[in-house]
Order: sequence, then C-alpha cells, then structure tokens
Amino acid sequence: MPNDKADIRRFGWASAASAKLVALAARVGADPLESGDAALQRLVMVLLAVGTLPMTILWSVVYVAAGAPLAAAAPAVYSVVTPINTALFAWTRNFRLYRFTQLFMTLALPWFVMMSLGGFKNSSAVIIWAALCPVVSLLVEDLRQTMLWIVGFVLLLIVSAILEPSLKPPGLPEAFVTWFFVLNLGSVIAIVFALLYYFVAQRNFFQERSETLLLNILPKEISDALKTDRSAIAAHYESASVLFADVVGFTPMAAAMIPLRLVNLLNEVFSGFDDLVEKHGLEKIKTIGDCYMVAAGVPRERADHALALVQLALDMREAVASRTFGGETLAFRIGISSGPVVAGVIGRKKFIYDLWGATVNLASRMESHGQSGAIQITRSTYDLVGAEFRCESAGTIQVKGAGAVEVWRVIGRKAGTRPGEGEKSGLLEEPGGVAYGSDLC
Repeated sequence: MPNDKADIRRFGWASAASAKLVALAARVGADPLESGDAALQRLVMVLLAVGTLPMTILWSVVYVAAGAPLAAAAPAVYSVVTPINTALFAWTRNFRLYRFTQLFMTLALPWFVMMSLGGFKNSSAVIIWAALCPVVSLLVEDLRQTMLWIVGFVLLLIVSAILEPSLKPPGLPEAFVTWFFVLNLGSVIAIVFALLYYFVAQRNFFQERSETLLLNILPKEISDALKTDRSAIAAHYESASVLFADVVGFTPMAAAMIPLRLVNLLNEVFSGFDDLVEKHGLEKIKTIGDCYMVAAGVPRERADHALALVQLALDMREAVASRTFGGETLAFRIGISSGPVVAGVIGRKKFIYDLWGATVNLASRMESHGQSGAIQITRSTYDLVGAEFRCESAGTIQVKGAGAVEVWRVIGRKAGTRPGEGEKSGLLEEPGGVAYGSDLC
C-alpha cells in the first residue's frame, strides 16, 4: 500500500519489525469514515487481542503439561476464538461486537482458570488477567460501559472468595505455582505499561501535530494566550510596520485561467513569500485573494521593523522577477507604512491574528496607489529606512481620511550597509483615533 511507510514512521517508538505489525493491525477493520479517536480505539483492541495470543497458547500448553487440562481449556478457547473473531471483524467492521467478545473473554476466561485451579493462591493469581478488561475498556469505550466491566470484575472477585473454600486444587508443584505468580503478574504489568506507553506516544504525536497546525495559523504568543483565555486578545504596538503586496493585472489574468490553475499559481507564489517571511523572522498576517499581508514588530517587538520589512519587500520583488509561476510572468505592487497598530484576535470561531489602525490603512493605500514592480512607502517608513536604503521621492498622493500623503519608492539598499540586527522597542499606550481593518487589499 502507498501509505505503509508513513504508517510505520508514525510508530517510531517501536522497533522496525514491531512498527510494521502495528501498522498492519491499524488496517484491520479500518473504516475510511472513522475519526482519529475511533481508529486509535480499534487499533488498541486489535493489538491487545492479537498480541496476547502467544501467551495464551503458551499458558495452554504449560497447563496441559502440568496435568491441568481443564485450566488449559480457557486459554485454548481464547487462542482459537480470537483469530476467528478478528478475521470476522476485518470483514464486517462491526467493532462493537468485536470489542464486546474480546473484553468478555478477557474477563471470564481467567476467572474460569482460577476456579479450575482451586482459587487465588493455587492459580498464581491468574485472575489478574481479568483486570485488563476494565483497563482496556477505559481506553476503547465510554466511562459508563467501563463501569459495568469494573462491576463485573469486582463481582467475580467476590464470588471467587465465597467459593474458594469448596474448590479442589489439582495439586500443582509449589515451584510451578510460584513461577506462575511471576509470569502472571509480570505479563499483565508489562501489557499495561505497553498500553500506557503507546497512548503517551500517540498523545505526543497528535499534540505535536496539532501544535504545528495551530502555529501555522497564529503566532506562538497568541496561541499560548488563547489556551488559557478565550476572550478577545488585543495589544497596542507603538511602532510597527505593515506590508501589502498585490499582483498587477490579476483580474484579467484570473478571467483567462481555470480556477485550479489560478489557485496553484497563487500557492506557488505565496509559498515562496512564506519562506522569505520566515527567513526574516517576520509575521505573515494573511492572504486576501491575490493580496499578501506581512507585519514586523508584532507580536514580537523589534526596533528594526521597518528595515526588516523593506528588505523583505526587495527580496520578494527579486524572487518574482527571477522566474515565472505556472508559465506566467508576474509583477507586484508593494506598499509599506510604519506607525502604531493594534493587533490581536477577536471573535469565537475561526481565529485569525489581525491588525487595525491608520498604519494598516496607509500601507494598503501605498500598494493600491503604487506602480508595477514598485515598493512604495510613507514618510514614517522613509524616516526609519532612509539611512540604509536608496529611495526616491514620488511626491504626494491623496488618501481618503488622511489627505495628502508624502510617498517614496525604494530603489535598493545603499552600498556598504547591512541589515540591522533587530532590537526590541518599548510598548506605549494606545493613542485615540479611528481604527482601520486590515482587509484592504
């Protein structure tokens, strides 16, 4: 199967051989529509049922050799019924029937062995195997069903204690009884440990995967905050920079493309931008259609936010100009502005880390009023980067709500300058005024 290698890598806690067996067990009775929890429960049940077969076969042979054929019958029944039941489950996918049958045998058969051997001591506490029934039920069933198995186990203990004085032991050697104490207790403890170890490994696996997915959606600081506080999270940043980048001529290009090709093209471009954002240690905010939004100085403050974002813009422009995407030659308009912003997460569903404020609005207008291939910045950004980047004045533009705004275009980095190291800046109080959202592309 094509997913075999992926399945085996998932069980990295085990040896290669046992990992293959676990991956094989994971496919027994598999249902494409089942949830991750259901698949895990099914796997645990199959592993326990099939994994204990070597021991039940051994126990049956040893009891026969020791002259206790009645005691040997119970593990023999388990050794015969389990493969048949597992094959039936693989065919019918009736997990409820499979689970009940296996749990019932796990509970009843050790009790039968104990009774045939004369009680708790003479059977080497073989009833301890029945304790696996409620333990496994706790992992593969809901708590109400588990309580029924616990009650059943306790009732069997009580009945055994009442009947033990009338039982006749087969007279097994004292050494045999002692060693079987060791085997019974040691085997059950090993199985319980293996189950717990497996569940811890799976919990870590799914937790790491969920954490990685969450960190691809939200900054780590915001993710950590949401885990402890589900209310709105917002913070004011006195000095940050915001970048918008938009594909030139996107609308006519989109009209001439089939949707899937268009999506693949944007994915190829924006994936490259993602790599650059990560390289510069900046924060991707979101994509809106063909628009790409990045911020610097949030949620981690840095003194060189404007320098880092302008350098990113140059790298983005160079990356787009150096190749084609999906057979198309693209050009971007890029706008940047610097100043105070409010950043955070609002609402209760489908969280997104977003920015608000006049700085966001101005960055969007720098992009929309720009020219193809140009990186257009406001006076606030120019004042922060002018010493390290060559910029040319582009006069003023009229921005709704802001009036005439001075703009510059970034040409490139000045000779002999290097990107700043990046220092943290202070956090000041939020100024008053009208806030603008970041969905402005």
